[in-house]
Amino acid sequence: MESSSSSKMNSAPKSIEKEEYMPDLEIDNKFKQIFSTLPTKKDAWSMDYYQYEGFWYPFFHIPGTLWAQEHYKPQPNQVILSSFPKCGTTWLKALAFAIMTRSYESEPTNLLLTRLSHDCVPFIEFQISSSQPKLSLDVPLASTHIPYTSLPKSVINSGCKIVYICRDPKDTFVSTYHFYYKLNSKAELPTNEIIEEDVLECFCQGLTPCGPFWDNLLGYWRASLESPERILFIKYEDLKNETVYWVKKLAQFIGYPFSLEEEDKGMVQKIIDLCSFEKMSNLEVNKNGAMTLELGIKKDEVNTIELKNNIYFRKGNIGDWKNHLTPAMATRIDQITEQKLASYGLTWNV
Repeated sequence: MESSSSSKMNSAPKSIEKEEYMPDLEIDNKFKQIFSTLPTKKDAWSMDYYQYEGFWYPFFHIPGTLWAQEHYKPQPNQVILSSFPKCGTTWLKALAFAIMTRSYESEPTNLLLTRLSHDCVPFIEFQISSSQPKLSLDVPLASTHIPYTSLPKSVINSGCKIVYICRDPKDTFVSTYHFYYKLNSKAELPTNEIIEEDVLECFCQGLTPCGPFWDNLLGYWRASLESPERILFIKYEDLKNETVYWVKKLAQFIGYPFSLEEEDKGMVQKIIDLCSFEKMSNLEVNKNGAMTLELGIKKDEVNTIELKNNIYFRKGNIGDWKNHLTPAMATRIDQITEQKLASYGLTWNV
């Protein structure tokens, strides 16, 4: 019996960079003028943040966001994987890519074994960077951290499907802190070290990439309630605890459902194993590889940033916040979560 996805993909893509689907463009004068008017603040590491359409972004995120709103045009069958940073983006990308390419990607040759999943499913806002892989016409997946209300109108009006993954805000905060701690200090966050209060305050005020966290999440949640056939909302904790159920649901939603024969042959579990934290974090490309972002405009004469691939892999656990937050800090986040999300039926008990 033929795989349900085989009719959609009969041959493997030659390369993830095969199609120059999105041209590399410099930010034009219009964007520079917009950029110069944005409110700005510094976070606890003295990194500049800019507020655009109600959300805060570090410098390197702004040019591509503006560019995407102006130029990005999704394919008719495009699936957008969206998330707030540090909520399971890397895992979701791996799962969706493995699901879509399973008809021709046997494990020994799977691109996920030699490429970071962010390279397999590029960000639309980083298409402005000439160093980034271009979106593929063969695998209609793209990703973004852009809040729902700031998505390109072309995405909203196209009707393309969106999958949004979110996470308990306390774990999100700890994972975000770890990411920038490692980015700035080049070292791992010491086990059981309590995070500084001023860093927490920045997170609570929304001074974090694509923040405030709660507003970012709420935009997608409300949209998913209005259009459940177009937007799938996934909690990281649910995906972690009921992985088989959610992988099958994800496959069905994006149009690549598993056949009964595939399920009988263990295809669902094979994909889960391939994309597991243990497997992904121990791959050579994810331990020692790196990616470079070349930005469209310069700031302080620096227009590139390098990210080590291992920065995306830490623990992947639920509830690790207990090792890094005091009870008072946890209560502070819980109170904001209750205030902003409870009336919409969104709660966590982690």
